[in-house]
Amino acid sequence: MSYEEEKSKVVGVIPARYSSTRFEAKVLADIMGKPMIQWVWERAKQVKVLDELIIACDDERVAEVCKGFGATVAMTAKGHASGTDRIAEVVNPLDVKVVVNIQGDEPMIHPTMIDSVAREILSGSAISVATIIKKIEDPQEINDPHVVKVVKDKNDFALYFSRSPIPFLARNSDITAPVYYKHIGLYGYSKDFLFTYKNMAPSCLERTEKLEQLRILEDGYKIKVIETKYNTIGVDTPEDLEKVKEYLKQEKT
Repeated sequence: MSYEEEKSKVVGVIPARYSSTRFEAKVLADIMGKPMIQWVWERAKQVKVLDELIIACDDERVAEVCKGFGATVAMTAKGHASGTDRIAEVVNPLDVKVVVNIQGDEPMIHPTMIDSVAREILSGSAISVATIIKKIEDPQEINDPHVVKVVKDKNDFALYFSRSPIPFLARNSDITAPVYYKHIGLYGYSKDFLFTYKNMAPSCLERTEKLEQLRILEDGYKIKVIETKYNTIGVDTPEDLEKVKEYLKQEKT
């Protein structure tokens, strides 16, 4: 069956690029006998709200591995600037309402995260994009620029994302222990908004912080944030991979 013939309501797409500046072929990196992308796929497969789950890749080496463990694979152009562009290529011909962007380098992603962003868009509450946040428990993460922080309003919409510690704790503040949240890069979009987003010009804040989601806020749209109790470790470096391996070993015991 061709993708044009699919009539899915909710589709999950895992962009899986072979090349990576800091960690070449990381989606194929071994974690306890399985490639990282398989860990992501297996967790996403547990999500009942997904009518279809597709791995979007640009390299036959990734495609072969993914087909080997039973995944549906879509080959995409190599020149995409972002995972969002890769996802847009895959879902463009599909008759879907909701698209969930599931990062291929998040092997600890919890199925409830995927479920919650999809259901938020399906809820009919006029929300076009939703994402996941978690309270920071490790103080070292607050000042780590690789951990993206987020502040939200009383209705759980994002006010800002930053690599800097936000909120900044002023010296004379009457709050001694503000709550810090980190952003987990999982997104649910309405299909219509995904293409609106794709066609937005890169924004000043986005280019400054190197955070693509700031384009949405700077263009005047809202991002719903959903808190999770589950922690994740995104794999950007070989050191991150070792942290994930250690965490998953402990989870198995």
